[in-house]
Amino acid sequence: MKFVAALVLAGALLLGGWKAIVHKSNLRPALVTPSTDVHLEFSDDTLARVYRATHETLAADRSGRPKLIALTFDDGPYPVFTPMLLDELHDLRVPATFFLIGQDARQWPELTRRIEAMGNEVADHTYTHPNLDEETAEQVRREILTGGSVLWGLTHDPATRTLMRPPHGRYTEQTLRVAQSIGYTVVLWTDDGGDWRTLTAEQIDRQVLGHATAPEIVLLHSGKLATIQALPSIVARFEKAGYSFVTVGTLLSHVTAGDLNHPLKRSV
Repeated sequence: MKFVAALVLAGALLLGGWKAIVHKSNLRPALVTPSTDVHLEFSDDTLARVYRATHETLAADRSGRPKLIALTFDDGPYPVFTPMLLDELHDLRVPATFFLIGQDARQWPELTRRIEAMGNEVADHTYTHPNLDEETAEQVRREILTGGSVLWGLTHDPATRTLMRPPHGRYTEQTLRVAQSIGYTVVLWTDDGGDWRTLTAEQIDRQVLGHATAPEIVLLHSGKLATIQALPSIVARFEKAGYSFVTVGTLLSHVTAGDLNHPLKRSV
């Protein structure tokens, strides 16, 4: 094991140097599938950091990454802003993936069904939206399964049973292992629109475009007027750059976890 680690370390030094090993982009993959080695992807020990550094450097040399983009919206549904968001997406002819909170979806069942009926994907954002990094393994399991069960009962979208996102993007290795054990892929993001803060539409637009990758998963939020206002510009500029808008489920049928965990930076 020490010999293998030494070889990997030597490769890392040749390919990218020590800076690559500690670069912050090595610390947060965008996708964790049920087969992902969670320790290698998330641990802060030296071997795991070297592994991430070498894989990122090698991945960066690959060309031909598909220009696919998945817009994702966390939280809700909400009785005012979610219908406005759906109408905007419909007008732009763009599908999206909605990571819904189970108890909110139960409160607004018709709105939840409308999300799916308008060609969007519905995925699991837990039942009560807790900080999963502060929950026990059993609490994490119950939050994911209950949220998924409620959403499945309302929409019958398969993604409710296979795709989840931890609230606030907060998790531990335990969180990820629990999700893996019940068959879920944990979907994070390659591009954060920053609309969880109080931003204008123009600021959200610049944030998304300035951090564009290929392939691309964009983190946005339901319940934000500025986000809705930013969408026409975001969509127009990505389409002009040759991107196609898809749901997360469709994206995952065309790319690998490695493509998303080490995406290429793109100018849009």
